[in-house]
Amino acid sequence: MENIFIIKLGSSTILEGTSIFEEIKHVVDDGYKVLLVTGGADAIKQQYNSIQREMPFLTLPNGDEVRYCSPTEMPIIKDSYKDIIFPKVKEALSKYNLSVFTQLGGDNEVIIGRKAKPLKAIRNNKSIIVRDSLFGTYEKSNSDLLKNLLNCYDVVCVSPPIYDTNLDSYINIDADMLAAHLATDLKAKHIRFVTSTPGILRDIEDSSSTIKDIYLGEELNSVKGKMKQKVRAANWSVKNGICDVCIVGPHTLNGKGKTWFWDMPDDLGDLEFLNKCIRIPSTSYNEREFAQFVLNNIEKENISGKIDEVGNLIFQKGNGPNRLMLLGHMDTVPYNWKVKNTEEGIHGRGVVDAKSSLVNFLHMLEEVDVPKDGTLMVIGAVEEEVSSSKGAHYIRDNYNADAVIIGEPSGEENLTLGYYGLYKLKITIAKPQEHSAGKDAISELDLLYSIVDKIRNKVDKIDSKNLSSLIRVNSSHKEGINYATGILNFRISPEAGKNYSENLNFDFGEFVNVEVLRTTPGFSNPRNCKLVKSFIYGFSAHGKKINYLKKRGTSDMNTLAVSWNEVPMVAYGPGDSSLDHTSEEFVKNTEIRNARQILKDSIDKWFLLQGGVK
Repeated sequence: MENIFIIKLGSSTILEGTSIFEEIKHVVDDGYKVLLVTGGADAIKQQYNSIQREMPFLTLPNGDEVRYCSPTEMPIIKDSYKDIIFPKVKEALSKYNLSVFTQLGGDNEVIIGRKAKPLKAIRNNKSIIVRDSLFGTYEKSNSDLLKNLLNCYDVVCVSPPIYDTNLDSYINIDADMLAAHLATDLKAKHIRFVTSTPGILRDIEDSSSTIKDIYLGEELNSVKGKMKQKVRAANWSVKNGICDVCIVGPHTLNGKGKTWFWDMPDDLGDLEFLNKCIRIPSTSYNEREFAQFVLNNIEKENISGKIDEVGNLIFQKGNGPNRLMLLGHMDTVPYNWKVKNTEEGIHGRGVVDAKSSLVNFLHMLEEVDVPKDGTLMVIGAVEEEVSSSKGAHYIRDNYNADAVIIGEPSGEENLTLGYYGLYKLKITIAKPQEHSAGKDAISELDLLYSIVDKIRNKVDKIDSKNLSSLIRVNSSHKEGINYATGILNFRISPEAGKNYSENLNFDFGEFVNVEVLRTTPGFSNPRNCKLVKSFIYGFSAHGKKINYLKKRGTSDMNTLAVSWNEVPMVAYGPGDSSLDHTSEEFVKNTEIRNARQILKDSIDKWFLLQGGVK
């Protein structure tokens, strides 16, 4: 499961009835499965008050006070969650038609821990040893069960206490650390610790003093009280998991008071923003958290920014008639792994395809001096890596440009002039069951493969340069019918034209259905346009000669080319495209910087060739 979003809520946020539940609804709508981890301090106080019992505390040698959870107190702790927290969560989320499952972490031994060693405490100014405190640490979870629950419900809510199987007892655990460990176990994409303050404050008395970024190992002398545990949990998450980590508030996911935690050096200079972007997962369909992060980090008076109706990230600088569009994409393919920095470069999902290109585009918003008659648009599209290409289709139909640079890896010394198109078919065989030894019997799989051969022969006749691959085959049986399905991909050369599919007919009889999933034409840009000439200048300014490429893959360039006739388009960006979609994505720091300089000089030249009025 790739799309897990963990949200840790304190009981004060839950009981105050803030907008947090509507925000959780939006997270679910964005395609995430939400694991909600709840604290219970305020609810526990309510529970003790309701039974008119004084809540016991222990004073630690460092002066901190902690709640004393003995075997006698544990039933009260459990009831606080079951009677107060869980009903409140269910009631609040049901208003948004969300299905919710709630349970104590220790129920059915879903989350296992170990009781801590006896505590040293101070009582009546004397040091004592407390042996019956049922406080402990996390050990493991039944992650398969939790994933199954997340598949069945919109929101799964768990809380302390967890279970110690050796002790055969529930034990209490800090809810922040519980969330951090679950994020690691479940390989969550995002974790948010929602608190009552706007992130971590340098001065607890100044709500505007939010610390924006914290790097692993950084000392935080200003952090006091319960916030220490949140920082500890956040550091655990970022050190041991693959998710991005943020402490946010007050009582909201969307407040500007956000403190981000990064497992990266704090001295990366002009590569810092890229390194942060690589560390925020954004696989296809789940790009919004990344988009919002970028939007919040590019706030200049002369730059407008927004997330449009389909989720594309849109920036604009200038408002003149000569419009240059830099079109990258935000999404990556699965799966995410931990980003690694070396002296030479960056290793991580999406660094090649294609966040290095997109972040270089974003740098242009600050570095390019757009003339009065110019407009520079920088766009991060959604769903480029999947067949829908939703972002590019919306851009094609709702925006315009005089020239387009696509953000895809070409390598700093290459310029991509075109791409093959994609022709994607789903073949379904639905054949009545028959005995395999019968005369003239043919299995559904044999029939599928024979149909694939016939389709390939038909496509070869209209495009001899095509490449094809049968990428997925499944078979099943239901109520006397044998089924076989296959996904057949063709890479179609630009020479086949835009209307290549109109001459293809796939009528193979009653047992066969061929569904066309995608018909994207190939595209090839000429070398004699102003856009290419601008890159020739940009390359030569850095002592380089262009190598021209035509790629057999597909990009958003193909989608725009369907109707953007006569609009010059090229693709440029750092990285080796042979590493696309592999677990070896890596780009050298020098290549990222060199490509950025070439890009800037090329953009400056394009505006100049268009008439560039300063």
